[in-house]
Amino acid sequence: MTITGQDTDAKRALQALEDDRSSVRLRAALAVGTAPDPRFVEPLVERCAIETDFFVRDMLTWALTRHPVAMTLPRLVREVRSGRGQARSQALHTLSKIGDRQAWPAITRTLLSDADDDVARSAWRTAVVLVPEGEEAGLAEVLATQLGRGERETQLSLSRALVALGEAIVPALRAATMVPDPRVRVHALATERLWHDPDAGFEFAVEEAKRVVALGGSGQEGR
Repeated sequence: MTITGQDTDAKRALQALEDDRSSVRLRAALAVGTAPDPRFVEPLVERCAIETDFFVRDMLTWALTRHPVAMTLPRLVREVRSGRGQARSQALHTLSKIGDRQAWPAITRTLLSDADDDVARSAWRTAVVLVPEGEEAGLAEVLATQLGRGERETQLSLSRALVALGEAIVPALRAATMVPDPRVRVHALATERLWHDPDAGFEFAVEEAKRVVALGGSGQEGR
């Protein structure tokens, strides 16, 4: 078997992905994405699951998007069922960047309600990108089950995902404003406000929603 210069370069790039220095790993991911090779797909996905540096992870995702969808999609779909949270989250993030709706069946209710907030947020963003036309209302109903969850970052992420679905979210949000849990009602009202007025700001929308709920309202009065 003849070892070519390309084989040597590929081997060096793959080895560099495991270097202790994040700057070296970043350059390696850039190199791998610049010269796509089927041999890179598996190592890239595996590295995504354990990479500690945000910028390197983002470059790994970019490198994966440079490879043919026929090679990356099946591997990423398997990865969203991984037992490791980062593996699921990063695979979902990469699927959102690829944007191929063939991956839609992999976005399950289980992922959309994953106990790991990072995974759930990635699943919400990815679902909005991949949802088939006409299924937005169904997705909104599932996402609405997560209203009131977590702290500001998680709630803002969910609100943004819902708002991105457009008018299809209205029935799910209005139903959520009637539930007993005040956190859910506040989050639903704040999200509806953002849908009507994207410039309102999340904090303002939340504070306004809290006042409505504190006064015993649901935001539906007079509608």
